[in-house]
Amino acid sequence: MSLLDRLPLLCPVAQTRIQPNVSLLQQVAYLFLIALPIASVSWTVTHEEIFREPREYCLRCSQQHPRMLNRKFFYVFTCEYCFSHYVTIVFLLITHFHLIFPDWRGTLIAFFSLPFVANIYIGLFAQTKLEAKKDRVTAKVIQEELEIKQLEKECKAIDRDQREREQSRITPAA
Repeated sequence: MSLLDRLPLLCPVAQTRIQPNVSLLQQVAYLFLIALPIASVSWTVTHEEIFREPREYCLRCSQQHPRMLNRKFFYVFTCEYCFSHYVTIVFLLITHFHLIFPDWRGTLIAFFSLPFVANIYIGLFAQTKLEAKKDRVTAKVIQEELEIKQLEKECKAIDRDQREREQSRITPAA
Protein backbone atom coordinates (compact mmCIF):
# COMPACT_ATOMS: atom_id res chain seq x y z
CA MET A 1 0.00 0.00 0.00
CA SER A 2 1.53 3.29 -1.12
CA LEU A 3 1.59 6.50 0.86
CA LEU A 4 -1.04 8.03 -1.43
CA ASP A 5 -3.37 5.08 -0.73
CA ARG A 6 -2.88 5.57 3.02
CA LEU A 7 -3.43 9.35 2.84
CA PRO A 8 -7.16 9.17 3.74
CA LEU A 9 -6.23 7.07 6.78
CA LEU A 10 -3.51 9.50 7.85
CA CYS A 11 -5.49 12.65 7.18
CA PRO A 12 -9.29 12.44 7.51
CA VAL A 13 -9.66 15.87 5.89
CA ALA A 14 -8.40 14.34 2.65
CA GLN A 15 -11.64 12.34 2.45
CA THR A 16 -13.64 15.55 1.99
CA ARG A 17 -12.20 16.25 -1.46
CA ILE A 18 -14.46 17.39 -4.25
CA GLN A 19 -15.44 14.22 -6.05
CA PRO A 20 -13.56 13.47 -9.27
CA ASN A 21 -16.83 12.96 -11.18
CA VAL A 22 -17.77 16.63 -10.84
CA SER A 23 -18.53 18.04 -14.28
CA LEU A 24 -16.24 20.58 -15.88
CA LEU A 25 -19.00 23.19 -15.70
CA GLN A 26 -19.29 22.67 -11.94
CA GLN A 27 -15.52 22.89 -11.59
CA VAL A 28 -15.51 26.21 -13.45
CA ALA A 29 -18.30 27.44 -11.18
CA TYR A 30 -16.22 26.40 -8.15
CA LEU A 31 -13.25 28.18 -9.70
CA PHE A 32 -15.14 31.47 -9.92
CA LEU A 33 -16.67 31.04 -6.45
CA ILE A 34 -13.46 30.10 -4.64
CA ALA A 35 -11.63 32.98 -6.35
CA LEU A 36 -13.97 35.50 -4.67
CA PRO A 37 -12.71 35.05 -1.09
CA ILE A 38 -9.14 34.80 -2.39
CA ALA A 39 -9.57 38.20 -4.06
CA SER A 40 -11.23 39.62 -0.97
CA VAL A 41 -8.49 38.52 1.43
CA SER A 42 -5.73 39.58 -0.97
CA TRP A 43 -7.22 43.04 -1.49
CA THR A 44 -7.95 43.58 2.19
CA VAL A 45 -4.43 42.72 3.35
CA THR A 46 -2.66 44.64 0.59
CA HIS A 47 -4.86 47.77 0.36
CA GLU A 48 -7.29 48.40 3.18
CA GLU A 49 -6.71 50.67 6.16
CA ILE A 50 -7.12 47.93 8.76
CA PHE A 51 -3.77 46.40 7.70
CA ARG A 52 -1.99 49.71 6.99
CA GLU A 53 0.64 49.50 9.76
CA PRO A 54 1.75 45.91 9.07
CA ARG A 55 1.73 46.67 5.33
CA GLU A 56 3.89 49.78 5.81
CA TYR A 57 6.31 47.74 7.93
CA CYS A 58 6.47 45.09 5.21
CA LEU A 59 6.95 47.78 2.56
CA ARG A 60 9.87 49.28 4.50
CA CYS A 61 11.42 45.84 4.99
CA SER A 62 10.92 44.96 1.32
CA GLN A 63 12.86 48.07 0.33
CA GLN A 64 15.51 48.34 3.05
CA HIS A 65 16.34 44.86 4.36
CA PRO A 66 19.94 43.91 3.56
CA ARG A 67 19.11 40.34 2.52
CA MET A 68 17.40 39.81 -0.82
CA LEU A 69 15.39 36.78 0.37
CA ASN A 70 13.94 38.81 3.24
CA ARG A 71 13.09 41.69 0.90
CA LYS A 72 11.20 39.28 -1.36
CA PHE A 73 9.40 37.70 1.61
CA PHE A 74 8.13 41.08 2.83
CA TYR A 75 7.22 42.22 -0.68
CA VAL A 76 4.62 39.44 -0.86
CA PHE A 77 2.47 41.30 1.70
CA THR A 78 2.42 44.49 -0.35
CA CYS A 79 1.50 43.03 -3.76
CA GLU A 80 -2.05 41.71 -4.24
CA TYR A 81 -1.00 39.47 -7.13
CA CYS A 82 1.83 37.85 -5.17
CA PHE A 83 -0.21 37.57 -1.99
CA SER A 84 -3.12 35.96 -3.86
CA HIS A 85 -0.92 32.95 -4.60
CA TYR A 86 -0.28 32.38 -0.90
CA VAL A 87 -3.96 32.83 -0.10
CA THR A 88 -4.69 30.33 -2.88
CA ILE A 89 -2.44 27.76 -1.21
CA VAL A 90 -4.45 28.13 2.00
CA PHE A 91 -7.75 27.78 0.15
CA LEU A 92 -6.50 24.74 -1.77
CA LEU A 93 -5.52 23.12 1.53
CA ILE A 94 -8.95 23.89 2.97
CA THR A 95 -11.09 22.94 -0.04
CA HIS A 96 -8.92 20.34 -1.81
CA PHE A 97 -10.16 21.92 -5.03
CA HIS A 98 -8.78 20.58 -8.27
CA LEU A 99 -9.50 21.47 -11.87
CA ILE A 100 -9.85 19.01 -14.78
CA PHE A 101 -7.73 16.23 -13.19
CA PRO A 102 -8.60 14.57 -9.85
CA ASP A 103 -4.94 14.31 -8.76
CA TRP A 104 -1.96 16.61 -8.19
CA ARG A 105 -2.18 17.89 -11.77
CA GLY A 106 -5.68 19.24 -11.09
CA THR A 107 -4.42 20.93 -7.94
CA LEU A 108 -1.56 22.49 -9.89
CA ILE A 109 -3.93 23.78 -12.56
CA ALA A 110 -6.20 25.15 -9.82
CA PHE A 111 -3.19 26.80 -8.16
CA PHE A 112 -2.55 28.88 -11.26
CA SER A 113 -6.20 29.37 -12.26
CA LEU A 114 -7.52 30.65 -8.94
CA PRO A 115 -5.14 33.65 -8.65
CA PHE A 116 -5.80 34.48 -12.30
CA VAL A 117 -9.55 34.74 -11.69
CA ALA A 118 -9.03 36.39 -8.30
CA ASN A 119 -6.88 39.07 -9.91
CA ILE A 120 -9.57 39.72 -12.51
CA TYR A 121 -11.93 40.35 -9.60
CA ILE A 122 -9.32 42.56 -7.91
CA GLY A 123 -8.87 44.56 -11.12
CA LEU A 124 -12.61 45.05 -11.48
CA PHE A 125 -12.91 46.11 -7.84
CA ALA A 126 -9.97 48.51 -8.15
CA GLN A 127 -11.52 50.05 -11.26
CA THR A 128 -14.89 50.41 -9.51
CA LYS A 129 -13.22 51.96 -6.47
CA LEU A 130 -11.29 54.36 -8.72
CA GLU A 131 -14.49 55.40 -10.52
CA ALA A 132 -16.22 56.00 -7.19
CA LYS A 133 -13.31 58.14 -6.00
CA LYS A 134 -13.35 60.05 -9.28
CA ASP A 135 -17.08 60.70 -8.82
CA ARG A 136 -16.52 61.95 -5.25
CA VAL A 137 -13.71 64.26 -6.36
CA THR A 138 -15.78 65.56 -9.28
CA ALA A 139 -18.71 66.26 -6.95
CA LYS A 140 -16.39 68.06 -4.53
CA VAL A 141 -14.91 70.18 -7.36
CA ILE A 142 -18.40 71.12 -8.56
CA GLN A 143 -19.40 72.03 -5.01
CA GLU A 144 -16.29 74.20 -4.58
CA GLU A 145 -16.88 75.88 -7.95
CA LEU A 146 -20.41 76.74 -6.86
CA GLU A 147 -19.06 78.16 -3.59
CA ILE A 148 -16.50 80.24 -5.53
CA LYS A 149 -19.22 81.60 -7.84
CA GLN A 150 -21.33 82.48 -4.80
CA LEU A 151 -18.39 84.29 -3.21
CA GLU A 152 -17.71 86.13 -6.47
CA LYS A 153 -21.33 87.28 -6.56
CA GLU A 154 -21.08 88.46 -2.97
CA CYS A 155 -17.80 90.30 -3.71
CA LYS A 156 -19.36 91.98 -6.75
CA ALA A 157 -22.33 93.04 -4.66
CA ILE A 158 -20.02 94.47 -1.98
CA ASP A 159 -17.95 96.29 -4.64
CA ARG A 160 -21.13 97.70 -6.19
CA ASP A 161 -22.35 98.87 -2.77
CA GLN A 162 -18.99 100.52 -2.05
CA ARG A 163 -19.00 102.30 -5.42
CA GLU A 164 -22.54 103.53 -4.81
CA ARG A 165 -21.52 104.87 -1.38
CA GLU A 166 -18.51 106.62 -2.89
CA GLN A 167 -20.69 108.06 -5.65
CA SER A 168 -23.21 109.32 -3.08
CA ARG A 169 -20.37 111.01 -1.13
CA ILE A 170 -18.95 112.65 -4.25
CA THR A 171 -22.26 113.74 -5.74
CA PRO A 172 -23.99 116.26 -3.43
CA ALA A 173 -27.62 115.73 -2.83
CA ALA A 174 -29.64 118.31 -4.75
